[in-house]
Amino acid sequence: DAQESRGLGDVYKRQSLLIALLCSIINVYAQNEIVINGIVRDRINKNKLENVTVSVAGSSIGTVTNAEGVFSLKLSQQLSNSKLELSHIGYQNTQFAMTVPDNSSQLSATIWMTPVTQQLDEVVVYGGDARRIVKEALKKIPVNYPAHESMLSTFYRETIQKRHRYIGVSEAMMDVYKTAYTNRNTNHDKVQLIKARRLVSQKQSDTLAVKMEGGPNQSIFLDIAKNEDALLDQQSMEYYTFTQEPSVLLDNRPQYVIRFAPRVKLSYALFTGKLFIDREKLAITRAEFSLDLSDREKAARAILRKKPVGLRFRPQEVNFLVTYHERNGLTYLHYICNEMRFKCDWKRRLFSSPYTARSEMVVVEQDEQPDRIIARRNAFSPKQIFYDVVEEYWNEDYWKEYNIIEPTETLDNAVKKLKKQLSQGNN
Repeated sequence: DAQESRGLGDVYKRQSLLIALLCSIINVYAQNEIVINGIVRDRINKNKLENVTVSVAGSSIGTVTNAEGVFSLKLSQQLSNSKLELSHIGYQNTQFAMTVPDNSSQLSATIWMTPVTQQLDEVVVYGGDARRIVKEALKKIPVNYPAHESMLSTFYRETIQKRHRYIGVSEAMMDVYKTAYTNRNTNHDKVQLIKARRLVSQKQSDTLAVKMEGGPNQSIFLDIAKNEDALLDQQSMEYYTFTQEPSVLLDNRPQYVIRFAPRVKLSYALFTGKLFIDREKLAITRAEFSLDLSDREKAARAILRKKPVGLRFRPQEVNFLVTYHERNGLTYLHYICNEMRFKCDWKRRLFSSPYTARSEMVVVEQDEQPDRIIARRNAFSPKQIFYDVVEEYWNEDYWKEYNIIEPTETLDNAVKKLKKQLSQGNN
């Protein structure tokens, strides 16, 4: 008995030692990480600024602010003395020195950005020929964008609302492999899901049996500088009219603003919107565009893959935002957002239900010398639907050290309600 007791005592000691070692590892990890929480506002009118590019100077780490101007960055302790760089259209670039208090791993701050009040002078390099400016920008893509392969670490989120109520939230961390921009095709570009989760309403009336194109592969398809089929190539330019608007400032650099609209009718829907083009480098830095809805049937075919028989799908708005960020003389993909508003109703029913489907992707880190590519068997297929491949799973520490787009307050509340529905459904 004494020998057995000593044996059990040794086991307990080893278990205690293991627990102590695990706690030490956790504590060391926590000490090696800092969290920067911030809100970005306009210095003049105090408004919160959405979609501000926030990056760590001298690194490829970054994120964007949400609709409430809020961002959060998780960084290693080695970067605690770095500066944050913030850029937003129509504002002067802002630098913020991170000073984390002693014995703390968090910093909260309000960062102010100053709008550009003076009107930028027009540089007449191309004689005001808006079409020529766009053509030259397309020609310069191999020079202005990465001429080497890269691996992007990205955060992706999808939300679906029925009227003003969220009925679904899905999120993922993804790797996106991109080949060089010297060739504007995406044949070998791939997306791989690393970690994902979703919450979906359990109410039968919230079931949405409409599945749309897009999903995680929008990081490939909507990269308009890389994918010539996304928006403009030399041939499709003939389908549009181009007009020049007053210049703006982005990344502290003057930008041409070129508005475009369809000038012909084709068998498929075209787009209308604006391109922002660096006046010196002629790099496309931002695109805001919408699907032309003058023909609703053509617009529906452009975004709808399949639907149940008898369900009428009517698009109301289909909007896109694609932004790029300059670093070390090159222009890199940074953020993509797609928002679709539509109505669905069944034949013989009096009322229709309005829905809003929104997806957004931000590049949180970039490896310019990747040691691997994404194997075809691991790649997310364009034929797959994100909603179908993600399992339901949710907890507070799910993302741990990952950088994400901070959820808004309304989204936080929606998650709580969906979790409650799920809990009640399981009971």
